[in-house]
Amino acid sequence: MKLRSFMFLIISTLIAVLISGCSSTPSGEANSVPEKENDKVIHIGYQKFGTLNILKADKSLDESLKKKGFSVQWTEFPAGPQLLEALNVGSIDFGHTGEAPPIFAQAAEAPLIYFANEPPNPNGEAIIVPENSPIESLKDLKGKKIGLNKGSNVHFLLVKALEEAGIPYDEIETAFLPPADARAAFVKGDIDAWVIWDPFLADAELTAKARIIANAKDLAANREFFLSSESFADKNPDVLEIIYEEVKETEKWVSENPEEAAEFLSPQIGMDVETLERVLTRRSFGLEKVTEEVLNDQQKIADQFYELQLIPKKINVKDASIQ
Repeated sequence: MKLRSFMFLIISTLIAVLISGCSSTPSGEANSVPEKENDKVIHIGYQKFGTLNILKADKSLDESLKKKGFSVQWTEFPAGPQLLEALNVGSIDFGHTGEAPPIFAQAAEAPLIYFANEPPNPNGEAIIVPENSPIESLKDLKGKKIGLNKGSNVHFLLVKALEEAGIPYDEIETAFLPPADARAAFVKGDIDAWVIWDPFLADAELTAKARIIANAKDLAANREFFLSSESFADKNPDVLEIIYEEVKETEKWVSENPEEAAEFLSPQIGMDVETLERVLTRRSFGLEKVTEEVLNDQQKIADQFYELQLIPKKINVKDASIQ
């Protein structure tokens, strides 16, 4: 009995020490660390190709933001609409897309802010057909089945191309497919044409022998936008400035070293160097803060989408600008 009592005393003492050790930390401190970490994480969405891919791979942005007490969590998306869906629900704070996705997102009341943009890049998107297709011009698209990613930049290119050819939007059949599925459908012949952007465009030209019947020249500007959630932009303007400078510096290097950049990007995104060189040599460079002129161009796209009933209500693009 004495031995049992002695053992009970030892066990009780050990439990008391353990409890004392756990409670010796000031109240709330154990939870304050993860809360602080969560507050200091920026969630960045990126797509298969772009300056953000390089920043993610070389860790330069991570290092710059670390000095401000931020860590970066990167998430890849197949296209702009999916990326902005994530921004809408608060899964990411920052990302990049083409012209059309922000308009669809704003119409869905996503709390986004236009922050910066690249210059027009009309050579970076196109309507393509198989090499042996009888389709020779935009006028031949009437009644055809056309694949595209719904709400993406190429959606506006298709609208303008049909307008140019005098074909009502409802006189073609749309197959809304993300790039990977659209490529498979294109190769199998399940769609007659594909509206797509780089680097998928360049890859289709080189590996699937796709033929361009029209790119965005004289039809659409094809700008790339960098966007933030409204709440993140309000709370962290200094962080956005760091991202802006990093993107600007990196794209300067890419514009001056396209071959080296292609070699660096190739293993990151799983595309061959030749394809990426084609993309980089025809791409436009020149990051700038979003201007009133650019927002006015966006408004024209939004108005046309509303007229075609592609978005459910009229929007004022400038409501999504930094005040």
